[in-house]
Amino acid sequence: MAIKVIAQRRELKIGKNPGVKKFVMRPDLYIPISEKKVFKEAAAHTGVSEAVLKAAWDAAGEVIRAWATEGHSVPLPGLGTMRFGVRAKAVEDLEDVKTGLISTRRIVFTPSSEMKDVLKETSIQITCLDEDGNVLKRVTSGDSGEIEEDDSNANDNPNANDNPNPNANPNPNDNPNDNPNDNTGGNGGGDEG
Repeated sequence: MAIKVIAQRRELKIGKNPGVKKFVMRPDLYIPISEKKVFKEAAAHTGVSEAVLKAAWDAAGEVIRAWATEGHSVPLPGLGTMRFGVRAKAVEDLEDVKTGLISTRRIVFTPSSEMKDVLKETSIQITCLDEDGNVLKRVTSGDSGEIEEDDSNANDNPNANDNPNPNANPNPNDNPNDNPNDNTGGNGGGDEG
């Protein structure tokens, strides 16, 4: 198994060096797996019928949703934990506290150490393309496998403030201008390659 990434040379239109050509990475497009296929595969691994697995999964989903809306951090067995959170502005005065300070609602997923280990050990295959989509070379990862940590969710405390100031840099050692458009999300933007 490997994570597939495309690095395509293209002319940058924005950023520090517009007009310069760089290889910009983006995830290769994956075909979504159907729910039916997931249950079929899980049934083959467990010996439990697809219908029973689906009923159990649906029931677990209802319980997870109910507990999350009550403010709990809910375990997702084999995956990690999930909770709801918000991004909101911080204010000094009690009189200024109001729901209008909330800018976004969030679903916060914290992967288990086992999931992080799986990601760390999964190779990355990069296919390098020219501007026209012709394959120039293929590269398999030799990186350290370092996993990005989200400092604002490190303690997974549902009572913690997710980020009182969304404009603040949560890690002062990181320069937010190093990569203004994170290419790992599939948007293909940014000026770093």
